[in-house]
Amino acid sequence: MKSAENKKMGLGQRTYTTLLLALVALVGITAATAAWFSIADRTDVHNMALEVTVGPSLRFDLVPHDAFEDYYQTLSFEDISAAVQRELGYDMHTVPLKPVTTVNADTFTYRDGTVVPASDGAYWTYTLHFMAAEAMIGHVTSSTEVGEDGTLVSSSKPTRPQSMRMSMTADGNTYVYDPGMGNSQTNIGNIKNFGLPNALDMVYTNVNALFSMKKGEDKTVVFHIWMEGTDEACTDELKNSDFSIRLRFEGTDEAGNRLSGKTPRA
Repeated sequence: MKSAENKKMGLGQRTYTTLLLALVALVGITAATAAWFSIADRTDVHNMALEVTVGPSLRFDLVPHDAFEDYYQTLSFEDISAAVQRELGYDMHTVPLKPVTTVNADTFTYRDGTVVPASDGAYWTYTLHFMAAEAMIGHVTSSTEVGEDGTLVSSSKPTRPQSMRMSMTADGNTYVYDPGMGNSQTNIGNIKNFGLPNALDMVYTNVNALFSMKKGEDKTVVFHIWMEGTDEACTDELKNSDFSIRLRFEGTDEAGNRLSGKTPRA
């Protein structure tokens, strides 16, 4: 008698557990759909501009070199686009960015969970090689001593830049710049999500600090730029809008003092 009752109770518990798991899955699917509620399939961005610059103590290029003098202080959209076309086979001028999302800034998916190959061009990925004239900590900056020519994401749609993300991965750590975060950061495992203050309030702190560098050693940094589909700023208003992305990197000492790039006297 007890055996039959136990079996009946076990069956009831399994049924309850199954229903509970189904409910949780349904809630998860509903939440994921809601996060993308403002996104339509036609949302994309065709018109983009990109420029990357560095301060005087830091240089970089699309390929590694042996000497600091062989690197550059500025790379344009044309430079990066040409490298992407050689490596991934698509033209950044004609292939639009599309809403995607990611949990690790490495694997990207569409709204339905389909993994997006880097060769599709729905998001951008490229590699830069940095070299420093002296030991330093690299920072993303929103201003420099010569004016407000630092990192900036702008658009013909004033609120839309907040949907853009830029990640930088080096030494096993990933740094994700979110234009909508302001001067704050959140850390999840080896991923740091951060924002920047206004140019006039720019201070070099741990919030905008990235990878450390040794003098004369090449540092490989993998970049991703994407339109975050789960951001409330990512709407159909992006259609036919234009974006301009400017990234600027500076080097500091451990105290956050900007380095001049001048070779110190012996």
